[in-house]
Amino acid sequence: MRLPFLKHSNRVAVILFTLIFSGCAVYAGFNYDQLYGLPEPKDRIVPTTTPIAQRYLTDVKPVIENRCVVCHACYDAPCQLKLSSAEGIDRGANKEKVYEGTRLLAANTTRMFIDAQTTAQWRDKGFTPVLNEREQSPEANTQAGVMARMLQLKQAHPLPSDTVLNPDNWDFSLDRDQQCPTIEEMDQYEQAYPKWGMPYGLPQISQNENDTLMEWLAAGAPMTSVEPPSSATLAKVREWETFLNGDSLKEQLVSRYIYEHLFVSHLYFSDEEKPVFFKLVRSKTAPGSPVDLIATRRPFDDPGVDRVYYRFELVRETIVDKTHMPYALNKSKMARYDELFFEPSYVVSTLPGYEPDLAANPLMAFSQLPANARYRFMIDNAQNTIMGFIKGPVCRGQLALNVINDRFWVFFVAPEMANVPSVNTFYAEQAHNLRLPAEKESNTLPLTNWISYAKQQGRFLRAKNELLNQTFENGEHLTTDLIWDGDGSNDNATLTIFRHFDSATVAKGLIGEHPKTAWVLDYSLIERIHYLLVAGFDVYGNFGHQLITRMYMDFLRMEGESNFLSLLPTETRRQELASWYQDSNQHLSLFIQGDINAFNQPTGVQFNTDNPKKELFNMLLDRLNDVSSNRFALSNAQLTPASIAALDTINQLKGKQATLFPELTFIVIEPNDRTAQPQLFTLVRNSAHKNISSLFDEESNRLYEQDDVTLVSGLLGSYPGAFWHLQESQLPKLAEQIKTVNTEQDYRKLLDNYAVRRTSSDFWSFSDKLNQIYRDSYPIEAGLLDYNRLENR
Repeated sequence: MRLPFLKHSNRVAVILFTLIFSGCAVYAGFNYDQLYGLPEPKDRIVPTTTPIAQRYLTDVKPVIENRCVVCHACYDAPCQLKLSSAEGIDRGANKEKVYEGTRLLAANTTRMFIDAQTTAQWRDKGFTPVLNEREQSPEANTQAGVMARMLQLKQAHPLPSDTVLNPDNWDFSLDRDQQCPTIEEMDQYEQAYPKWGMPYGLPQISQNENDTLMEWLAAGAPMTSVEPPSSATLAKVREWETFLNGDSLKEQLVSRYIYEHLFVSHLYFSDEEKPVFFKLVRSKTAPGSPVDLIATRRPFDDPGVDRVYYRFELVRETIVDKTHMPYALNKSKMARYDELFFEPSYVVSTLPGYEPDLAANPLMAFSQLPANARYRFMIDNAQNTIMGFIKGPVCRGQLALNVINDRFWVFFVAPEMANVPSVNTFYAEQAHNLRLPAEKESNTLPLTNWISYAKQQGRFLRAKNELLNQTFENGEHLTTDLIWDGDGSNDNATLTIFRHFDSATVAKGLIGEHPKTAWVLDYSLIERIHYLLVAGFDVYGNFGHQLITRMYMDFLRMEGESNFLSLLPTETRRQELASWYQDSNQHLSLFIQGDINAFNQPTGVQFNTDNPKKELFNMLLDRLNDVSSNRFALSNAQLTPASIAALDTINQLKGKQATLFPELTFIVIEPNDRTAQPQLFTLVRNSAHKNISSLFDEESNRLYEQDDVTLVSGLLGSYPGAFWHLQESQLPKLAEQIKTVNTEQDYRKLLDNYAVRRTSSDFWSFSDKLNQIYRDSYPIEAGLLDYNRLENR
């Protein structure tokens, strides 16, 4: 349907203006102020109940979401241009990069809906408009707006007909120079980069879509924010806000703890058919009054008020997969919070302050809350907890993620271990050795602090090993019974983490073959990971803050690995550790030998083969089989047994053959049964390393001959590197051709037969289909995928 924003005569005028002005270099240097007046932010947000708002929601917004938001969301949006909300479109662009690992001083924060509330405030922070802010006429709106000019540029200069775009003319690297032209710079941009209209490096949008957007822009780009929640939803919000804002010291401390762990999640009410999502925020105002947001860098920074209130704020941005962490609220969840935090008998005598050295250390700040309650709170929804350090402040970043292996399994210590008085006493005694980098806030000198934190971690591990040596004397109780079994029903008990170079995924279940490494997390470890990488991490921090955070995570990763190794025979522990850290630097080697490897009690697990690690993995698989999710099993696919066998052949790729494939390949297979829904798969490339202790020279640690793949049913990850689309009948040929892929040329031939490349004329129809299937299959957790990592091959 065409938007009736303009009368017919105006529509003709828009088309004429487009033809006359589009791409014409002779107009470079126009004095826009003289032509169209001085710029000033416009009031574009109209009430959701108006017809013009409904036309925006029905016709314009879907085009922006499915063609623009797929590249422009989160901190890694090019030019900080977040098109995922009306307010973000109006905010515009900024030439400064959020992901900048070399800055000496922390940058000013530019978080949408937090650091400024109006377009005028964003202009004061250096954001420039992509919509026309001068005279509101069709001519001005289409010629003095960056967004309109970018669309016109693309229509005038479609993608070349090449299958693979010339890398000399196109840069798809994540750290590429970003032009981010203002309207005053658009003439020069159009001359220098005539093929760089939007969408960049992807096919132009359809003529109907382009007309829809151009007519909307010509009419002044009227928009509306998200619709307000229903009265039934608001009643549930009031109920939860009442629960989270009790007056007693215990209630205030519990609510602070819940907030600092859920502030990055998308909360929803699970009993609603079409739930909406909320963020939990700190406010200066109590429930019943409008939210007055407390905007601090971190959730535990000093709020500057005597009393903090925890409030629900509607998520106003399009849900994108790379930041979406749905967290269900219901009566059972509220009862669980009561059971964990209010039924036990304990006293909160005073509220902790917000001094950085206290607030950044949860072992100290929340010492009055039972450790078992805190631990249970986190592992009840362990996927969400761990997902926070992947989808939270870091929606992208090699430096943050090259601290983990490409695929590993995660287990948890049985909660009963955290409910022993000696354990609580131990945590209290060791609080000074469990300090975290966030206490230094966002400007840090890395070297001296790393030495200090290494020493404190060494002291903690020596004390922990001494406690364990006493607790597990002779090893008789050191068995797989120490691993949480999910209480027989919770599928958060087993997780698999995949790293995709500079992004990562957390999935329930033990996916793939036995991994190289595994983690066993206890209370103090999972708590510190959260406060290191989620609550305490500042994406705007200086290079020292980001570097020391990454270096500290080395300690926590090794601690989790050491917990797993403790179940193996003593000699095997040393052999495994040596294989995991081949050629590691001298300081790390000494740390490993002297601090994390001092636990010397024998395991209580009985082994019968010369491959104890394999035995241990099989024991854990058996122990946790009833609670381990099989959502990603290939056997779930609605395909014939022969087709699943062909898929399993693909799953055997190893070595340099596997290296040729992208981090993530999303595959759509059309079943032979035409009544069945298309089946989704993900081919994950797992990169092997000698060790992952190198901060910058990851390439030198790669073991290409040990690379492999994991093929799963369903979508896994947010950043596809390639798309395949094929008929089920083509699977046998695909499986055979994959065996012959030994060179880049072989890989490109494979793509010629099965890929939907970024240059394909079918790209957008395929994209729509893929995202729709994902939404239909998983309506709560699905979000739009991100195309910033699509390869050009």
